[in-house]
Amino acid sequence: MKTSELKFQGLECVQLTDNEITGGYTSDLLSDVMAHLTEGDALITIQAHKNTVAVASLTGASAVIFCHGRNVSLDVIETAAKEKIALFVSSGSQYETTVALANALDR
Repeated sequence: MKTSELKFQGLECVQLTDNEITGGYTSDLLSDVMAHLTEGDALITIQAHKNTVAVASLTGASAVIFCHGRNVSLDVIETAAKEKIALFVSSGSQYETTVALANALDR
């Protein structure tokens, strides 16, 4: 599924780069993300800062989804655009967002 096709209730796109999403990984510990995220995954987290985008780029994440309606600063959006990573904000929890992503990928 392309990031441009990703839609579910409570999800808002804040920076679109049309990447292929092949799975998802949910974690707030960036060292855990570096060790376990698979290239093409969407990272689901509450860590809405530039280091998250740096780790997403390092691991080959296709997108980052910030949960609980986190505010995303302009510098995070600009960094993601440079790194060609799509950014989304979900109003749901990490659990709800993970389930919604899994359901969207199963379609």
